[in-house]
Amino acid sequence: MYKIERPVYDEAFIRLQLNRKEKSTTLRQRLSHQFRCSSEKAKAAALNFLPILTWLPSYPVKKYLFSDVVSGVSTGVVQLPQGLAYAMLAAVPPVYGLYSSFYPLLIYIFFGTSRHVSIGTFAVISLMIGGVVVREAPDSMFYIQPTNGTNATAFVDEEARDARRVSVAVMLTTLVGIIQIVLGLLRFGFVAIYLTEPLVRGFTTAASMHVFVSQLKYLLGVKTQRFSGPLSVIYSVKAVFSDITSTNITSLIVGLVCLIFLYVVKDINERFKKKLPIPIPGEIIVVIVSTGISYGMSLSTDYKVDVVGKIPTGLLPPAVPEFSLLPSLVTDSFAVAVVGFSIDISLAKIFALKYGYSVDGNQELIALGLCNFISSFFRTFAITCSMSRSLVQESTGGKTQIAGLVVSLVVLVVVVAIGFVFQPLPQTVLAAIIMVNLVGMFKQFRDIPTLWRTSKIELAIWLVAFVASVLLGLEYGLLVAVTFAILTVIYRTQSPKTAVLGHVSDTGLYCDVDEYEEAAEYEGIKIFCSNSSIYFANSDLYVNTLKEKVIQSAVFHNHMIYDTHSLILFQVNFLFAVSYLNFCLCTFNLLFL
Repeated sequence: MYKIERPVYDEAFIRLQLNRKEKSTTLRQRLSHQFRCSSEKAKAAALNFLPILTWLPSYPVKKYLFSDVVSGVSTGVVQLPQGLAYAMLAAVPPVYGLYSSFYPLLIYIFFGTSRHVSIGTFAVISLMIGGVVVREAPDSMFYIQPTNGTNATAFVDEEARDARRVSVAVMLTTLVGIIQIVLGLLRFGFVAIYLTEPLVRGFTTAASMHVFVSQLKYLLGVKTQRFSGPLSVIYSVKAVFSDITSTNITSLIVGLVCLIFLYVVKDINERFKKKLPIPIPGEIIVVIVSTGISYGMSLSTDYKVDVVGKIPTGLLPPAVPEFSLLPSLVTDSFAVAVVGFSIDISLAKIFALKYGYSVDGNQELIALGLCNFISSFFRTFAITCSMSRSLVQESTGGKTQIAGLVVSLVVLVVVVAIGFVFQPLPQTVLAAIIMVNLVGMFKQFRDIPTLWRTSKIELAIWLVAFVASVLLGLEYGLLVAVTFAILTVIYRTQSPKTAVLGHVSDTGLYCDVDEYEEAAEYEGIKIFCSNSSIYFANSDLYVNTLKEKVIQSAVFHNHMIYDTHSLILFQVNFLFAVSYLNFCLCTFNLLFL
């Protein structure tokens, strides 16, 4: 038997017995100290703002350079077709996907903190941009009625439409960059913790559904309207199947052959990744072969297969975005900024943990913001890191962002010198590339049975994020998912898991006596555990549960209670405890209500 007697203290006693330390500095002194400049502070600020200064001076050329060059070339080979393909998702001409695969890479090398992520176009972000672009510049705005007859069918002025869509995408990217820079400077990198892993995985799986459905018309070669907003997936599927009789058989055959080939190559790369020195570049093989076949057989003119079309050679001069479009894009830019950052920081942390270095969430926000903001003046659309390309860059031996520099040089060569070669490339091939790259995201459906066994609440977050994003669209779906995730936090704190713990003999373990037969209580001692902090919303429930758990098996008065959550051993007089908590609640009500 153990008997420990300790006095019960209250706040009034503590205030009488303890003296607070007086702060020796005034607000003015603290502010002056905070903003005082010194050589040490200037150096630290420069190193934080330009992380390249921390690793480039000590870069081991002989050890890392060859690996980075090989990795950069391999990743660049993947970047090229993805840039062309994801431009279709963003509803802009393909060459703008190449621009978006070049400029941001150069900027991230200087400001980014991750050594392994591959910055550039990404399917989810491109699709979100495409939804906004189509909403702001639909085909219906650009119909032209022929002048040679009143009964002739109106056609779309594609040149004017594409110019307007590029302006919308560029302005959206500018806003995304500004938002990310501001959030980074305000140290809002912590917001990523509110985008939990189940939420992000459910959201990206839903985005994959949107991407897959959006590519069906290119695979089949049918002409349908592009939809955005709530129920856009349903409308898109209905439109494709309503017009399925007009399927271009040549486009379908080419697309299916590319799909099968790319899937087989992807499977081989996955199965034999330890034996292959570099992954088989299936995407660039498909692009080169299909472009040659398309050119040699004149698929565009003889078989009516839609091709990429004109790709201008060279880089465009910088231009100021159209800020007149700003009011209608603010809400969408927040969604794109948050999703882009969450994808980047989650993947960057995975590589940082694997290779033993750290990434700074705030600096990543600033780096992404600068990539988007500066690049938007050169006609790019919003970017983030790509999972598939990052895995290629890492698996082929990439050590630092020098590999990213090599990737940008590969893209530059194509844009400046040989971009015209890809003009006969069938769009169905790009659709096949996009669809195969979604395989990894569709594997996230395996999360459902795992979450069912581990956490029903996290499973609910995953399902809500998925269903809401599929039915309501990505912007509204993300808002619903974040709101639901916050509500689950409130639910968890208001309904914490509680238990009376018992000791497992011959161990240092204490387990729930209601769940484990080996757990036995000490006579005369109750160990009560709650997995949540106590605050006004759950204090009544805490007291009632404490009373219920303890009185079930023992007389509560004058027994010792050890609360493992707060790590305080105290003697409880139950009536006093209830009175004290009620006093606190009354005080809170008087002060704030």
